[in-house]
Amino acid sequence: MRVKDFSIILFTWISWSCFSQYNIHGKIINANNEAPVVLAEILKVDDGIRVQSDENGEFTFSNLMPGQYHLIFLSDNFHLKEQKINVKDQDISVLVVLKPMEIQLSEVLIQKRRKEVFAMSRLRDVDGMGIYAGKKSEVVIVDVQMGNKAVNLARQVFSQVVGLNIYESDAGGLQLNIGGRGLDPNRSAHFNIRQNDYDSSADILGYPESYYTPPAEGLDRIQIVRGAASLQYGTQFGGLINFKIKAPDQHKKLRLTNRQTIGNHNLFTSFTDLSGTIKNFSYYTFLNYKKGDGFQLNSDFESQNYFGNFNYRITRKTNLSFDYTHFQYIAHQPGGLTDKMFYEDAFQSNRKRNWFAVDWNLFSFRIKHQATQKTDISLNVFGLYAGRKALGFRSNRVFQEDQEGTVRDLITGKFANWGAEAKIVHRYHFLGHENAFVIGGKYYQSKNNARQGPGSSGSDADFNFATEEFPYYQNQSDYSYPNLNLALFGENIIRITNALSITPGIRWEYINTRAKGYYRKINRDNAGNVILNRRYDEDNDLKRSFVLLGIGLSFKPVKAMEAYLNCSQNYRSVTFNDIRITEPSYQIDEHLKDEYGYTFDFGIRGQWKNKLTYDISAFGLAYKGRLGQIIKETDDFRIIRFRTNVGDAMLYGFEFFTDLSLQKILFNPLNNNYKWNVFANLALTKSTYTHSKQPGITGNQVEFVPMINLKTGITSGYKNLITSVQFTYLSAQYTDATNIKQDKSENVRGIEGQVPGYAITDWSLSYKFGSHFTLETGITNLMNTIYFTRRASGYPGPGIIPSAPRAGYLTLQYRF
Repeated sequence: MRVKDFSIILFTWISWSCFSQYNIHGKIINANNEAPVVLAEILKVDDGIRVQSDENGEFTFSNLMPGQYHLIFLSDNFHLKEQKINVKDQDISVLVVLKPMEIQLSEVLIQKRRKEVFAMSRLRDVDGMGIYAGKKSEVVIVDVQMGNKAVNLARQVFSQVVGLNIYESDAGGLQLNIGGRGLDPNRSAHFNIRQNDYDSSADILGYPESYYTPPAEGLDRIQIVRGAASLQYGTQFGGLINFKIKAPDQHKKLRLTNRQTIGNHNLFTSFTDLSGTIKNFSYYTFLNYKKGDGFQLNSDFESQNYFGNFNYRITRKTNLSFDYTHFQYIAHQPGGLTDKMFYEDAFQSNRKRNWFAVDWNLFSFRIKHQATQKTDISLNVFGLYAGRKALGFRSNRVFQEDQEGTVRDLITGKFANWGAEAKIVHRYHFLGHENAFVIGGKYYQSKNNARQGPGSSGSDADFNFATEEFPYYQNQSDYSYPNLNLALFGENIIRITNALSITPGIRWEYINTRAKGYYRKINRDNAGNVILNRRYDEDNDLKRSFVLLGIGLSFKPVKAMEAYLNCSQNYRSVTFNDIRITEPSYQIDEHLKDEYGYTFDFGIRGQWKNKLTYDISAFGLAYKGRLGQIIKETDDFRIIRFRTNVGDAMLYGFEFFTDLSLQKILFNPLNNNYKWNVFANLALTKSTYTHSKQPGITGNQVEFVPMINLKTGITSGYKNLITSVQFTYLSAQYTDATNIKQDKSENVRGIEGQVPGYAITDWSLSYKFGSHFTLETGITNLMNTIYFTRRASGYPGPGIIPSAPRAGYLTLQYRF
């Protein structure tokens, strides 16, 4: 056969394959009230592939060849339903009606009917009010994850999310500190952090740091959309992290879950949730309390967290919902360590007067309407009224003892902001294929205040400014930050064939940031006399607008594989924390500029029946004017970190994830009594500064980039007994662009140097007994590795912040 003839035959076969694939799209409703059935499982018996219905009760099976398909529909406390659907020469739409059971199933029976195989999934092409075709996305199914959920242990909760770099220094899981691909993990500031699809961080423009993390015990899923796929949500290099709180129980008027946890270092947590549905009204609410002494001296904490979600279904097509979150905590902060102190005793502390407090109030009102069978409209109005206070002795000389009776530094922040985001998702047919687009807009307004000055000379958590006691304290400033943001965005799935789609996207941003206030400059002579006391007033107003573009491609040649490609522009504005907060070991360039660049992803992913799921990809991330830190010497011969636009940088790497159900591969795939899964999560990353005006930077590695980031584990069990072992390894990483290496003996500050590589092993076990009780236990850091993940230039340091040693926990859950 000639090559030309073979090419014609091959092209004809590929074309026929592509153009002869169709979709089954359906909606599942409750027979009693026609309400959508959320998170129902739909199993395609022919190959074992299953999907779940979304918040509208909708589901889709894509890229199907003509033929008959046997589907099974399953949801808690509904009668199981089977249906055979014939696909001929067009897409099929079905309406599935499930009948509620008169007698509700027990927890044990529910688990027998439904057993999640994998703890990780991904977002569908059109999922809820978003489009994710051709984009790198990950969904953590929290209930399936093993680990210490009582303290939000991030390396366990996010164990199967590739390439995340996590600060591990918070004994109570009060704050989430994650980065990835060279992004600073500090308070997850490089991600758009959301809860139930609305913003939850302090100020998405002026101060995008997250002080509130919902408890893992109250979460259903965590959705992660990488930076190349985030045009619908913002401009961030990191992308989106969206915490989805558990949905109301649709079948009971009242369901209660109570979880009590104890652990080392006097850890105690209590989590109670209530949920139910009464006619057209449904609710989910929880109360979470935590306290403990921490694993380091002077690291005790106490927190309270309340959340309430209330929904009212006006009609079958229109729903209202209201969320309220209250979170407050106070934590003793032990301060940082020098390298010498860390290796002598990693859990010592010479700071007993440092405190940190957070008061968070988050609101959301949402209306969602199904205008037609193919058009959904949503409007989400949200707001935040919150504050944070940091108080302590923060000498650049970390080894220096904290003396009571001396001044402490006090920084307060008040956040008052609100916004509204509207979206329209519309599905339509064009040239024989089902397409979809999302368009939307966002209005965001904030008026925040940051103040810095002298704190009291005592040792208690007194967050009042002591200006009368210390009138000539050097670090004094008071600023208000009224910010305004307008955004318009749109994305459209264009299906060339049923296997190939292109998704272009666009986002227009208008940003107006202001800084109005003053700072004071006070100088003293060698005798301590004040020789300069001057106030500097500022009123800065910066307006800018720009357009960001992105495009995604998806190709699904067979059922178990998808190739995806995505590229998007990114942008990050200078924040007010970059401009005026004064740190003793940290200075900021007065001429900081916004940073911009792009993110690129290419990979293949898929799921083979219920036996294997995988995602293998390469990525690139390019920065222009990357904001970073260098180590420099000041005029008075102090060594400090200096934050500036370090230069242009390029990061690239390989990311690999797979989860295998060995039980279903090697033994009986229909037997759900056994569980035997193995997962591997590996990121290999390289980075370099390609250009810099700063001396000695070009050619250096980018900070916060471990070359090897590995998490792997095995989960096994029989019926109600499940156990898991997880291994985590990160290689060494730099903490500044200067690439200063670690000095274990002479480094007296602790702020410069590498974070050494470390390896951690965790063990978990869960056993369900009876109809209502579950016992969970485990040991974190099983080998008692002494390590750290962070060198802080300010709070909670400065200095090395150690990570937790070996600790055990025990959780008892009761549910009815």
